[in-house]
Amino acid sequence: MRKRQAKKRPLLPDPRFNDQLVTRFVNMLMWDGKKSVAFKVFYDAMDIVEEKKTDEEKSALELWKEALSNVMPHVEVRSRRVGGATFQIPMQIRPDRKISTSMKWLISFSRKRNEKSMAQKLAGEVLAAAKEEGAAVKRRVDTHKMAEANKAFSHFRF
Repeated sequence: MRKRQAKKRPLLPDPRFNDQLVTRFVNMLMWDGKKSVAFKVFYDAMDIVEEKKTDEEKSALELWKEALSNVMPHVEVRSRRVGGATFQIPMQIRPDRKISTSMKWLISFSRKRNEKSMAQKLAGEVLAAAKEEGAAVKRRVDTHKMAEANKAFSHFRF
């Protein structure tokens, strides 16, 4: 085989929470290779979540993980040409793609919010997603609805 699957590089856990998932999130949050800035934004957002949260027995990190799992899609539609027509075919998503998709949605919808700083935007979106509301959760619901609507074409799966 000429084209090989790229090897997964191990991620270093982050300094504060000692969690690889946080590093993965910060890597997506980062712009122009400014990792320390991205870490500062994430940690500031976690501090804001810690202040604003209503659920006392959960930490900010647990709330963030809950928000991620609430945004995570389980099915998505993929386009497939069958006899000149393009069909949207619902398919299961690989676990690593689920996580990266939810992270991308959380970050992109955080950036679209209208608070002052990125840390506040991210904290707002995390708190909303943890409560099953907000734009990122709406995107997941829409994706699931689209898959449900196109269930009739699932026999075209490849």
